[in-house]
Amino acid sequence: MKNEPNMSFETMASQIEALQEQPCFIDFEASSLDLICSYPIEVGVCLPDGAIHSWLLRPAPLWTDWSEEACAIHGITRQQLQEEGVNIVDVAHALNELLPEHVYCDAWTFDSFWLHRLFRAAKLQPAFKLESIAALLAPQQVNNWADTRRRAIETLGVETHRAANDAQILYTTWKMVIEQDL
Repeated sequence: MKNEPNMSFETMASQIEALQEQPCFIDFEASSLDLICSYPIEVGVCLPDGAIHSWLLRPAPLWTDWSEEACAIHGITRQQLQEEGVNIVDVAHALNELLPEHVYCDAWTFDSFWLHRLFRAAKLQPAFKLESIAALLAPQQVNNWADTRRRAIETLGVETHRAANDAQILYTTWKMVIEQDL
């Protein structure tokens, strides 16, 4: 670990423990950024062992919101969702089976809204708690996040705004931020 004068033994110990108990990350793509009408169209997770899973979501009957601007960013079409999307009940069950007790995201306001929409439409409750990635990080790590995320994207060589890629970027960025302090 780097010898930082302000880093307490407890902080160092928690970072070592964090590496031993690697977190799980989740990301959503959505029909738009409207926090009233939007709905999740893709969910991706990166498990503690680095395994990645993702699903395109077949929209529930009442999910009609659509933004061409959002479509231009993530590249997922409504037709693709209808043809390739998985039933939301099956996806909600899969998430409950796969995910540990705590799952982390980088846009809690949006991700929690879309997680709630997914599980409510599936008539299920999540078996895990969604938390902000900030809960895993010390203040200096939060400050280093954006620059480290850019390096992670370059290292991975993946495009952003697809749920599986973004979950993998979260996982890789977290590892890089934590390892900077070791």
